[in-house]
Amino acid sequence: MNVAKLGVSVSAATKSILIHKRTLTTTITLSVLETHLQQCQNLKQFNQILSQMIMTEFIRDTYAASRLLKFSTESPFIHLDHSRKVFDQIENANTFIWNTMMRAYLPKNDRQNSIFLYKLMLVNNVSPDNYTYPILVRASAIRCSELEGKELHDHVLKMGFDSDVYVQNTLINMYAVCGNIRDARKLFDESPVLDSVSWNSILAGYVQLGLVEEAKLIYNQMPKRNIIASNSMIMLLGKSGQVTEASQLFNSLNERDMVSWTALISCYEQNKMYEEALLKFMQMNSGRVMVDEVAMVSVLSACAHLSNTRTGRLIHGLALRSGFDSYVNLQNALIHMYSNCGDIMAAKKLFNEGHHLDEVSWNSMISGYLKCGSVENARALFDSMPNRDIVSWSAMISGYAQFDQFSKTLELFQQMLLEEVRPDETTLVSVLSACTRLAALDQGKWIHAYIKKNDLKINVILGTTLIDMYMKCGCVENAVEVFSDMEEKGVSTWNALILGLAMNGLVNMALEMFSEMKKNGVMPNEITFVGVLGACRHMGLVDKGRHHFDSMVREHKIEPNVKHYGCMVDLLGRAGMLKEAEEIIENMPMAPDVATWGALLGACKKHGDNEMGERVGRKLIKLQPEHDGFHVLLSNICASKGNWTEVMEIRGTMMKQSIVKTPGCSMIEANGAIHEFMAGDKTHPRMNEIEKMLDEIAKRLKTLGYAPDTNEVSLDIDDEEKETTLFRHSEKLATAFGLISISPPTPIRIMKNLRICNDCHTAIKLISRSFNREIVVRDRHRFHHFKQGSCSCKEYW
Repeated sequence: MNVAKLGVSVSAATKSILIHKRTLTTTITLSVLETHLQQCQNLKQFNQILSQMIMTEFIRDTYAASRLLKFSTESPFIHLDHSRKVFDQIENANTFIWNTMMRAYLPKNDRQNSIFLYKLMLVNNVSPDNYTYPILVRASAIRCSELEGKELHDHVLKMGFDSDVYVQNTLINMYAVCGNIRDARKLFDESPVLDSVSWNSILAGYVQLGLVEEAKLIYNQMPKRNIIASNSMIMLLGKSGQVTEASQLFNSLNERDMVSWTALISCYEQNKMYEEALLKFMQMNSGRVMVDEVAMVSVLSACAHLSNTRTGRLIHGLALRSGFDSYVNLQNALIHMYSNCGDIMAAKKLFNEGHHLDEVSWNSMISGYLKCGSVENARALFDSMPNRDIVSWSAMISGYAQFDQFSKTLELFQQMLLEEVRPDETTLVSVLSACTRLAALDQGKWIHAYIKKNDLKINVILGTTLIDMYMKCGCVENAVEVFSDMEEKGVSTWNALILGLAMNGLVNMALEMFSEMKKNGVMPNEITFVGVLGACRHMGLVDKGRHHFDSMVREHKIEPNVKHYGCMVDLLGRAGMLKEAEEIIENMPMAPDVATWGALLGACKKHGDNEMGERVGRKLIKLQPEHDGFHVLLSNICASKGNWTEVMEIRGTMMKQSIVKTPGCSMIEANGAIHEFMAGDKTHPRMNEIEKMLDEIAKRLKTLGYAPDTNEVSLDIDDEEKETTLFRHSEKLATAFGLISISPPTPIRIMKNLRICNDCHTAIKLISRSFNREIVVRDRHRFHHFKQGSCSCKEYW
């Protein structure tokens, strides 16, 4: 007997026994061994028992050795390596002992040692039994290693255990867990004996793969349906959205356990039936059914969606009384519930007191801060995270985009890539939205190239966002290419295409796509008709606009909302049909919003109907006195009549009420950087070069017969000052910068926050001709593609 093999700890224990023989009897029997094992509470006591067995050579007794090893592998205070040393000391180990040691490696997911022991077992001519292979097959199932499982299946066949129901069940389970339901079903159908485990195993396979009809068939064929099978079916029906069937199955059960109740509560929560989830949880609790952590997490999610803090607090109290409050999943659910309900202080208290926080805890807190608008607190927490996952990055990036901090959105995205974190769909959608708002086309194109390079799937949401980005940057061809390449297109995808084409002046193509959409069986919705009516509006297609407006109810059973009526008012107003436009407002089935009245006011200004314009303008100021645009439009109408007293009165009212006119602002992307220009701006670092280019523009435009439209300047100043003011409009400054910083043939792309004025529109047309440059200006209403002295709007905007 080689005592040294047991290592230092065992040797020390042996020496201790030799010195203190009084601690154990010199002889040991099975009954004495059982007594000592029952009293053993730590490793030191176990080593004393082990040393006694070695000294008395009682370890040679196979049964006694098996009891000792079984105790060792099942004791939490004995390390697995120590148990292995005990196993190595056993001579003539039988199959039970080998199985015991192999089984001990299962919870550790230690395949290598399990297989090594199995091979060693065969070398030592120890015959496996019907318990050996289930242990090894279960190890393969835990690791989802179907190849290894198939090799073991071959051994099962060679050793003649293929008719054993226990072995067959573990093989069925292994194939099912690995997703190979075909082989699992083949084994099931060929098995000579089927028990409840067999039925549960094949049912679990169908449940795991979400094969509802096949699972129903198996469940209905079961000789005896047990509670495990019923609970599995409730979960599957819930995940597949068949809530009524799940509820009916639950109600039909004669026996329900905690899992049954939890499965139905989760079913309701997953299918957004939050009130029903709360009600079922209350019934469960009042029926004195033990409530588990999973049920509490589901019902807290329901409370979060319903903003039901009161019930959430009751669940929190129940968790404290039940002793579940330290469970990290429950802590996370509580943090999410409080933060989602706006109680950020309660969420923060839970977070600060948490002892077992994980990434979900941090992410829930970050999302909570963002939901409450505390972007700085969210970023501070994000920066202090010990480990960030993709959810952390996505939450913070999306948060910046949500609160219109688009530059920070792009900055954080760049940092994310530098740290080699692979973005997900949510992140890319947020970043592309930021590119859209900043007109950052180069960065948007880079992200599209990144998606292609990394073989990321362009699904409906991501594809639609790409189309929207390209359309709003004036790149129609790129947008159409993305649309054509998409395998799956939703109604939102078609809407983005139709709206984008209309905005870019391709009205006929927009209407053609609308017809194509219907041919493809995609049902238009309210947003679709906003795009279609918008297309008609951009080109003054009054008859077509009326036809599509009427078809909403007649053909598609869609009741027009205030936006559709607003489109019709704008369409008629732009066409000069001001009286009919006003009649639509007066006869609308809902109260007109300020945007609808604003469309009529803009039309009055365009067509010079000062009387109606003044009346509508004053009405609008009463409806929305803080709106700067309405004051400015009314002021302009008065200025066009030369009524400077009225102009000064309106501007005086604006000053008294602290109403500040939104300044004109234009953005342009050059060499990957966004440059912003305000009206009259003189702060740009390249201002001297811009000034020189403005002088060059003025010279060239003069030779083409350009005369500034001083009517655009609603100030009582002389014409020379008006001309100077006009030449410092933000879009002209951005155009001059584009000419000195963007080399041809790359188009100059500008985004303006307000509607482009008549004078700038005329000037940029001539600039495109004089400098032979394509210039794309996106104002607050539409795109203007200037090329060779003409514009895509065809003078209708």
